[in-house]
Amino acid sequence: MGFAFLFLLLLVSAFSIGVSQGQLSVGFYADTCPDAESVVSTVVRNAAQSSSNIPPVLLRLHFHDCFVEGCDGSILIENGPNAERRAVGHQGVGGFEVIEQAKARLEATCPGVVSCADIVALAARDAIVLANGPSYDVPTGRRDGRVSDVSLAANMPDVSDSIQQLKDKFLQKGLSEKDLVLLSSAHTIGTTACFFMTKRLYNFSPGGGSDPAINPDFLPQLKSICPQNGDVNVRLPMDRGSGGTFDKQILDNVRNGFAVLESDARLYDDDTTRMVVDSYFGFLTPIFGPSFEADFVESMVKMGQIGVKTGSAGEIRRVCSAFN
Repeated sequence: MGFAFLFLLLLVSAFSIGVSQGQLSVGFYADTCPDAESVVSTVVRNAAQSSSNIPPVLLRLHFHDCFVEGCDGSILIENGPNAERRAVGHQGVGGFEVIEQAKARLEATCPGVVSCADIVALAARDAIVLANGPSYDVPTGRRDGRVSDVSLAANMPDVSDSIQQLKDKFLQKGLSEKDLVLLSSAHTIGTTACFFMTKRLYNFSPGGGSDPAINPDFLPQLKSICPQNGDVNVRLPMDRGSGGTFDKQILDNVRNGFAVLESDARLYDDDTTRMVVDSYFGFLTPIFGPSFEADFVESMVKMGQIGVKTGSAGEIRRVCSAFN
C-alpha cells in the first residue's frame, strides 16, 4: 500500500511538473481556432504585396522578441518611453502593424484564444516562405508575457560583438554555435543601414581604418554606398548578390570576405563556427552533407521555444500592444 501510494504521488508530481513547464505543440489551435494559421498567412502575404521589406522585418521581429524575456510578445508592448521596443538593441525592428492586423482578424473570429507571441512565430515562418525559403510546422501554445521594460533588452546581440560575445549571448539562451551560424543566416534577406557600417568601414578597432576581414574587392563598393560622413540612413542588402531570396549565399559571402555585417564576418573568426559555415559547401555536401534549409528550420524552432510561457502563465492579450 505504501509503495503504491508513493508511486501515485510521484506520478502526480511528474504530471504537475509537466503542466507547469508546459509544452508547445503543432496544431495547438486545431480545435479552438482552426483557421488561426491561415489567417496569419493571409495577413502576412497581403502585407508583403505592399512592401517587399515585410518578410525580413517579420523574421527579425521574432528573433528580437525571443531574445528578451523569451518568445512572449514582450517587444510588441507600447507602454511609453520605458517599453522594451525602445531599447537600442531593437533599433530598426518593425512589423508591429502586421501582427496587430492578424490579431484583430483573429479576435473577430476566436476572441481571447490566439496569443500575440504565437502570431509572431507564425508570421516569421510565413515570411520565410514568401522569400522562397522552407516551410515548416510551428509549435504553438505560447502565452503573452506581462513584462516589458527597456532595461531587459540591454544584452541583445550586437553587430559589433566579438565572436566570443556572440557565442556567450546565444549560449545564455540555450543556443549552440551551430544555432548562432544558422540564425545569423536569417540575414540572407533584408537590408541594413549605413549607420551599422560606419565603425566597420572607418573606425574598426584596434587601429582604426577598415575591418581587414572585408575582401579588398568589396571594400570600395561598401564605401561608395556608405561614404564617411554620408547619410547613415542609406540602406544596402545584408546578403551581397542575393538580398531578396532565402538561400545559403550569405554563408558563402562570409567565407569569402563579402559579409556586410560585422557580426556575420565574425562567424569565420572561430574554429567551431567556421566549421559549421564550411560544412554547407563541401564537394559532396549536396549528396552526403547537411541540409542548410533543414538545419535552419531546426534552429528556428529551437529559438522559438526560448523561455515560452504556457499553461496558466502569462495571458492572451486582446491587442498586442497593450497588457490586458
